[in-house]
This record gives sequence, structure tokens and C-alpha cells, in this order.
Amino acid sequence: MSKDNSISGAYEVSPASGYAGDVAPKTAWKILTERPEAVLIDVRTRAEWNFVGVPDLAGVGKKPALVEWQMFPTMQPNPDFVAALAGGVANKDAPLLFLCRSGARSAAAAKAMTAAGYSACLNVSDGFEGPLNGEAKRGSSDGWKASGLPWRQT
Repeated sequence: MSKDNSISGAYEVSPASGYAGDVAPKTAWKILTERPEAVLIDVRTRAEWNFVGVPDLAGVGKKPALVEWQMFPTMQPNPDFVAALAGGVANKDAPLLFLCRSGARSAAAAKAMTAAGYSACLNVSDGFEGPLNGEAKRGSSDGWKASGLPWRQT
């Protein structure tokens, strides 16, 4: 049984195309808590980390990896993304949990790392801020922050 199967068998993982699957923020937290080798990768921009905040993993003795998928301010794809992350994560079977604002960039990052040979790439559905609400604002429903998971301003 591969590590990928043990993740999807042990946790609620929604199927996805091109990577191991999507998980809710609270499931991501559970994986980070229970799996010492699990890594959270925040793929948002430096501006988002600075102005919106970052997940706080101190409670589980970890820090999120902060690697831009698109580089601020041009929003061009980061050509060094895969190499930068591969250089910091040697275990290709470790659960890698990708997080962005709402789940789109992180899904693309999960696909890229799966293509690079990592077997347990998971997208954190609804991202850090979640979907837009009726007032066209994020952060009030779903997502890391709205789920009550720890975060901090940088």
C-alpha cells in the first residue's frame, strides 16, 4: 500500500484529477497534527502573507513552507517553484498540503509536484480565505481562517 492510499484511506479526501485529492482545512490540520512528515505549503504571494496572514503551525511544532506559485507583483508563474520545494522536501511520499487564497493556485501546485514524482499532494479546498460571500468578501465562510484554525499576521 502506498502512502497516497494510506492518506486517502485514513482521512476524508475528495478525488481530484492530477494529484492525490482535495481536503477540507480541518482535515489538513488533522493530517499536520497526526503525520510528523506532513508539510503545509502556502503558495500565495509575499503580499498575501504580509497583509492577510499565514497559518500558524507552532501548536504542532511546524512552520508552513512559503513558496510563491505566482510571483508578486507581476503574477507570472514562479519558474523555480518545483525546484525550490523539491530542495526542501526530500521524502516524495510525505503528505504535501498545498494552500492558497481559495484553492485554485494550490491545486495547480499540487499537480506540478505530483508530476515531479511526489505521491501524496493534497489541495486544501477553499484555501486560506475561502470563497466570496454575498458581500463579495472572503474569510467569513469555509477556508482556513473561517474554520477557526490558527493563523497569525506576519
